[in-house]
Amino acid sequence: MVFIGGAGNMAGAVIGGMVANGYPADKIVATGRDEQKLKAFCDRTGVHGRTDNLAAVKEADVVVLSVKPQVMQALCETIAPEVSANKPLVITLAAGIPLSAYQRWLGAGVPIVRAMPNTPALVGTGVTGLYAGEGVTDEHKSVATQMAQAVGIAQWVAEESGIDEIIAVSGSGPAYYFQFMESMIDAAEKAGMDRADAERLTLQTALGAAKLAVAADVDVAQLKRNVMSPNGTTERAIKRFQEGGLPQLVEQAMTDCAARAAEMAQELDK
Repeated sequence: MVFIGGAGNMAGAVIGGMVANGYPADKIVATGRDEQKLKAFCDRTGVHGRTDNLAAVKEADVVVLSVKPQVMQALCETIAPEVSANKPLVITLAAGIPLSAYQRWLGAGVPIVRAMPNTPALVGTGVTGLYAGEGVTDEHKSVATQMAQAVGIAQWVAEESGIDEIIAVSGSGPAYYFQFMESMIDAAEKAGMDRADAERLTLQTALGAAKLAVAADVDVAQLKRNVMSPNGTTERAIKRFQEGGLPQLVEQAMTDCAARAAEMAQELDK
């Protein structure tokens, strides 16, 4: 398995997760342009390092693309001679680029999976949306699932547009929670709490709520009701959120997010 751009943050997290879960490090090749950074990464993880992308993919059965979207076309055109000839499974971690673009850049008949991980993958608690293009077999899907589960959970979608929905929920979702945390910290500080204390309590509360929701055998609506006493403090706060239109605002924000993801795919496909 070859990771192009493998010493970067996201690919590095995936590789680290795979190795930690028992995938043989000596069967992974990571490529990068910065030789010093690449060597340090390989020394730390035990994987092989290469600086020549074309040579690295020559005999690969799986090629993972993890470079910035703006350089993806140039990369694909560089490795296209080997990829189009050998047709390895290609898994792309780049956001926004549709399969049609990869098919043009890499050649017809190459099995491609779009993977959309989110930033919590960096700490092993990510969500990765996955979409399989034409020619992707069940064995290919198993490989992609294993890769995604090394850093969290995997969610396959039946249509490519489903990746936009994954982005709206999980890809961009961490920022929604960070915004809410930031607002809580700011409000607590304005009320007189030390900012460091406000941050510590807010983050621990968010962590505890998420763990409780994952472990519970009831939905989050019931968990919310469990915290609320009639005419109590929590009920008053929740009513203020509802009167302020928080549910509708969240829905509108997620709709805008998915729409922008679709727009970006069209822009990057030109």
